[in-house]
Amino acid sequence: MDAEKAKAVYETICSMFDDRGWHYEKDEEKLIAYCGVSGEDLPMDFIIQVREKNGTVALISILPFTVPEDKRLDMAVAVCAVNYLLVDGCFDFDISDGQLLFRMNNSYLDVEPDMQVFRYMINCAATTVDEYNDKFLMISKGYIKVSQFLADLNN
Repeated sequence: MDAEKAKAVYETICSMFDDRGWHYEKDEEKLIAYCGVSGEDLPMDFIIQVREKNGTVALISILPFTVPEDKRLDMAVAVCAVNYLLVDGCFDFDISDGQLLFRMNNSYLDVEPDMQVFRYMINCAATTVDEYNDKFLMISKGYIKVSQFLADLNN
């Protein structure tokens, strides 16, 4: 792929953060930007990486808890139900270790992404993670049963 284009996309992402006045950390060698956002309940950390190899921008938010083994099947069902409703992005759940994250990708191969694309990615991810992170935590802690979560989700 084109290293110059990947670098330009990365610089656009950094410019988007600069224009918003957001604090973020950069790893220019790996084309990664790290930022945190305060939601209504749990903090949200985002990793945005330009992947030159396949011409994509990946946004990942690892949820700040690990699902205990006895709640992993319930979480898998909850994540599946939420993903069915999502328009952009998805939650990924590793049933083997209990890690839960939100992931969104965008290609820049045949387009010149501008700041609006990355604003959308951050806004969409923040809204989605904020909507579900506390509910997933409650399932993980056993505060609500997955059946109640599914009933609430369908209403």
